[in-house]
Amino acid sequence: MRTEIVTTLKREATRILADLHETREPVLITEHGKPSAYLVDADDYELMQNRMQILEGIARGERAVLNKKTVSKTSARKVMKKWLD
Repeated sequence: MRTEIVTTLKREATRILADLHETREPVLITEHGKPSAYLVDADDYELMQNRMQILEGIARGERAVLNKKTVSKTSARKVMKKWLD
């Protein structure tokens, strides 16, 4: 991952964005030597968001199993029937 200071981003935003789109490598922006933000390609960001939603759904399912808050296959089919038909 590439790192740039915020001052460089201010001066060379067009070049940094062009490099980002070409390489698709995220850029860490630092202020006063500390991480401040990440620049990522918009398509990559949307993909990450979609993956996070899937992982959150899996985590909810795992919690439901651990808390014994699940339903039978038959009950699930009845509830899901309205969406599947």
